[in-house]
Amino acid sequence: MTIGNFDGLHRGHLELIKKCRELAVGDQQVAVVTFEPLPAAHFAPQKAPARLNTVYRKLTILRSLGVDVVWMMRFDEQFASLSARDFVSRVLVQDLNADAVVVGHDFHFGRAKEGNIETLRSLGDEFGFSEVIVPPVTLGEKRISSSGVRKRLCAGEFEAAAKWLGRPFRMGGHVVRGQALGRKLGYPTANLRIRSEPSPLTGVMATWARINGGPWLPSVSNLGRRPVVGGKEPLLEVHFFDFDEDIYGQRLDVQFVAKLRDEADFDSLDALVEQMKKDDKLARDILATTDKPAC
Repeated sequence: MTIGNFDGLHRGHLELIKKCRELAVGDQQVAVVTFEPLPAAHFAPQKAPARLNTVYRKLTILRSLGVDVVWMMRFDEQFASLSARDFVSRVLVQDLNADAVVVGHDFHFGRAKEGNIETLRSLGDEFGFSEVIVPPVTLGEKRISSSGVRKRLCAGEFEAAAKWLGRPFRMGGHVVRGQALGRKLGYPTANLRIRSEPSPLTGVMATWARINGGPWLPSVSNLGRRPVVGGKEPLLEVHFFDFDEDIYGQRLDVQFVAKLRDEADFDSLDALVEQMKKDDKLARDILATTDKPAC
């Protein structure tokens, strides 16, 4: 088993899970202990970093990685007050019967992060499990981290973010009804609510999107609050090219290819439409020279 926030599930996280799979023998299961909300959001919600994955996407990715058990613990005051010893004895030993605990080199746990690698090793000797320390995963000379992924997404560096993640960055959700303003302006959109707030990226982007796991279709998307129409709720609005079907309630997956511009306010809807025409053409040109996602 391994323990952590696993926000983003980047290549460093993948290495921890890979090591768990290598260690599991016979009918042993691979387990992940993670937390919701993330500890940073519990302690300082106004300063919490952008979420890279919703709970649903995190669970979907973990399942695809061969994880048998995900123990998603509610991170609240009671949990945060657990000593390192109590966390080990109650969660790792009593609840999960850990045989081996796989963690990163800088792992800390328990109340006020009082536990470290040496603490885990000592408690492992006492309770009968082994600890396995995985060194940091690097790309070039930089250590892979969730903060590094956020930085690259914020800058629109989607290829670089994909290298850190080990896969392209995607968002998804079910299509909800909006104001239907896009249709009136000639650019109908499929709207997805942003479940992972704050979002690691905003703006207008060239995207591939698919409906209910179907073929990937070219599109242009806006992620933000739509200031020109007084929008309050953040939405991911996906405009499929040359497409006019009712897909309300269906599931969309969206893969980001290139950032075209930041979200902006406009003096009028006419000015907005003129910019949308430019965004449409630029996105089409970019996607015409970009391979569709393989799966």
